Amino acid sequence: MFSGIVQCIGKVTKVTNKQGNLAIEIAPPKSFNKGLKKGASISVDGICLTSLDNGINKLKFDAIEETLLRTNLKNIAKGSMVNLERSIKASSEIGGHLMSGHIHFTGTVKKIVEKSNSKDLIISFPKKYHEFIFEKGYIGVNGCSLTLGKVNKNTFNIHLIPETLSVTNLDGLSKGSSVNVEIDQSTISIVETVKRTLATQKLR
Repeated sequence: MFSGIVQCIGKVTKVTNKQGNLAIEIAPPKSFNKGLKKGASISVDGICLTSLDNGINKLKFDAIEETLLRTNLKNIAKGSMVNLERSIKASSEIGGHLMSGHIHFTGTVKKIVEKSNSKDLIISFPKKYHEFIFEKGYIGVNGCSLTLGKVNKNTFNIHLIPETLSVTNLDGLSKGSSVNVEIDQSTISIVETVKRTLATQKLR
């Protein structure tokens, strides 16, 4: 599990295609890999990936076809900058919201509104997820825990403060960029429970 509080940005140093899968190497900032063990989970742009070793030289991952189909990793290339977060411990302070690293869909940045020291992003989403996306709810974008702003028929707004822009790759997004989106699992559970309860009451 992750908190959605991105720890740093890493630079992709190598991408190799292995019969439809991708082998990815990422250079993290110093100390990010301290105590890392083979098999550990790391959030890479919001995607839960398994470390292939202890990351002493580079972080190394394999991304299978299913992951590539559901995320923006299919567009990753040498030089790409990605958000990184180590998995949380039971004693960790959770400043964002719990995230699993399982991406629901990729959204497209439709518009960027530049402000004096912040930005608003307008991001598209598939119609079938509309009931889980509402103003003031939680959303994960490229592994960042964010609060939803205005929600329209097929787009939502997020407001990015200077701190978020300085420590994540969201500041480098442009119109047309693809982003990984994870819906808050608690929201899904609540909505589905309410739907089942209402359906049961109608049958009585």
